[in-house]
This record gives sequence, C-alpha cells and structure tokens, in this order.
Amino acid sequence: MSSTPVAVVTGGNKGIGFAIVRALCKQFTGDVYLTARDPGRGQTAVTKLQEEGLSPLFHQLDIDNLQSIQTLRDFLKEKYGGLNVLVNNAGIAFKVADTTPFATQAEVTMRTNFFATRDVCMELLPLIKPHVDDPTPFHIQAEETLKTNFFGTRDVCNMLLPLIKPHGRAVNVSSFISVWTLKRCSQDLQQKFRSDTITEEELVKLMTKFVEDTKNGVHEKEGWPNTAYGVSKIGVTVLSRIQAWMLNEERKADQILLNACCPGWVRTDLAGPNAPKSPDEGAKTLVYLVLLAPEADGPHGQFVSEKAVQTW
Repeated sequence: MSSTPVAVVTGGNKGIGFAIVRALCKQFTGDVYLTARDPGRGQTAVTKLQEEGLSPLFHQLDIDNLQSIQTLRDFLKEKYGGLNVLVNNAGIAFKVADTTPFATQAEVTMRTNFFATRDVCMELLPLIKPHVDDPTPFHIQAEETLKTNFFGTRDVCNMLLPLIKPHGRAVNVSSFISVWTLKRCSQDLQQKFRSDTITEEELVKLMTKFVEDTKNGVHEKEGWPNTAYGVSKIGVTVLSRIQAWMLNEERKADQILLNACCPGWVRTDLAGPNAPKSPDEGAKTLVYLVLLAPEADGPHGQFVSEKAVQTW
C-alpha cells in the first residue's frame, strides 16, 4: 500500500476541473487523479497535461453511477488506504441559446460601473439566465441536473469522505448562483436552507420535492425559483455545511476541512465564452482550500469565493 498523499478531482477533463488538476500537479505533493465519465476524454486530458511536463493519473468516474463511485473508492482503499484531497467539481448545465447582446451589455456594465464588485457577481450576472431558452421541458432539466449535481455529488461524498485521512481537505464546487437562487426561494425555504440544524435526510427530501414539484407543474407555487441549476447548487452548498458538521462530531481530532467553493464566472462550456475568468483563474480559490496548511483550523463548513468566506 502506497503512503503517497493522493488527491482526486471529479470532472477533471476540461474547464475548471482541468485547471484544478493542472494546479495541483504543480503544487500538491503527491499523486493527482484526473477523473472523467468518458475514459477517452479523460486520457486525452491527461496527455495534454503530460505534454506540459506534468504527471497526472487517470481513473474513470461517472458520478451518476454508484458502481463507478464504488470502484474508485475500492481502488483508493486498496492502493492508498484512503485519500487526502477530494474536489467535487463534476456537474452539468443545459446548453443555452445565443445571448451575445446580453453578454455584451454585462461586459460593458461590469467594466464601467461594477468592476470587481462582488454584488455584480451575486446579483446581476445570474440575470443573464432568464434570457436564454432551452427547449428541454423544465421537469426533465430539474431531474437530470439534480441527479448529477446534487445526488451524484452526495453519492461520491458518502463513498469517499470516510476514506479522507487526518488533515485531509475536501471541496465541493458550488456557485454564486446558489446564493442568488436562495434569495429567490420562499421565506420558508430560505429558512430551511439556512438552518444550522438541517439534516442530510431533510435536505434530500427538499431536493426530491423540488423535482417532484416541477413534474407536477407547481414548483413556483411551492416557493421554488425557475432554475434547476441554481437549486442543485443550493443543495451542494447546504450539503457541504452538513458534512462539515458531521466531521466535527465524528472526526474532530483529525482536523479535516471541508468547504463549498464558488470559482466565479469562468469561461467553460457551461458558462460560455464571454465570462471574465479563465479556468486557471477560476481554480485559484479551490486550490487555496485544498492546500490549507495542516495546522489550519478553517475555513470549515463555509461557502468560499475569492479566497474569502461568504455569507450564506
């Protein structure tokens, strides 16, 4: 069994995940695993990084498939006896229509009036979303998006978090859109999602209810906003808080730190080509959280953006 520290990045074959793997290969002392649903695309990404003189490793992982997650878990247990760093980056969003006029307007507004202002990222950029039109019925969007972004991430955590070694680090990739979406939920839902006593079981019931409400055509009446991606990222952020509380109760002496992180608006397939950040820039806060010093006692159970804890 290898004593080498090991880091795992889900959804690592492109975009922010790829940038995180690149950064960890340069800064993390140990083995770095790039995982991807498609082995061909994953191996292609590994080859690209090898051409840069880096040495990532590859393991197939489909976070929608429990057997795939279990296979990775068993591999890590057998080869390393656990893992040191887990970055949950994998996720999906539906393709959007052409938004050039709105993106141009957003770019000009940020550059002139709100450059580097957090409120723009939190309040205005998500407003681009209602101007796009995906023909997929919303209840299908809701079911597919939450299946991967929330339930898939939860399954990975349930399988792999028990393997995290003392002083290990875990980061679940969320989004500033989760905060924007939370503000547009009913007061009752906001109270539940902000509760310091919400359980994982209660959170799962809420995420399941959202999907069921969309199927029944009553999600807005029930207090949900009209964004499946945003609701899925609320789930990821709240799940991270719950997981951190559980680590405090069960493994406090191990000083494991777990957080949710917003990489910002990044030029990826999901966010489009007009976003202001490159994937490498988007990865900076995630890498910062992964590389927190062994003696660090925080942040833990927080929503972090631009290397700073944000109010949830």
